[in-house]
Amino acid sequence: MPELVEPTPRRYAAWLAAHREWGVGVHEDGAGLESGDDVDTHEGFGTWVDRLRGESDPALPPAEGRVHCTYWWVVEGETVLGAIALRHELTDFLLRAGGHVGYGIRPSARGRGLATWALRQVLPQARTLGLDRVLVTCAEGNVASAGVIERVGGVLEDVRDTELGRTRRYWIALAR
Repeated sequence: MPELVEPTPRRYAAWLAAHREWGVGVHEDGAGLESGDDVDTHEGFGTWVDRLRGESDPALPPAEGRVHCTYWWVVEGETVLGAIALRHELTDFLLRAGGHVGYGIRPSARGRGLATWALRQVLPQARTLGLDRVLVTCAEGNVASAGVIERVGGVLEDVRDTELGRTRRYWIALAR
């Protein structure tokens, strides 16, 4: 049975196995991984995990150009299957292209409904932040992700050209 867990240095080996499966230089949606992050050493990985955890803390100011964001890893037993991120608010860029939620499932775990499950788990967390609805986006050609969003109630607002390419933008109303 999958679960969402807070990022932790304890899962370094399991996370690294998932990371390697994505492939070198491939963007991992929902992971919060930036090009300058050192995740190839225990020390660098710990620093990255600390940054992820700090981004969710409303007592700490977000880095310039960023918003508070909570990250979870999708795990089953000791295996890291993916990640999901909930941005607490939207910048102009996030409103145009990125949305409130980003998620990604490692290639070998796709097709099992994990992204749909994870998105459903995160929506109540968005409500606790005071959000009435969340924006979730995906590339126009990402049929699997569009299906995930639609299965949890996403209503397509539009498809537009953005900094991330042609993007489908969906709103999900949160139950009161």
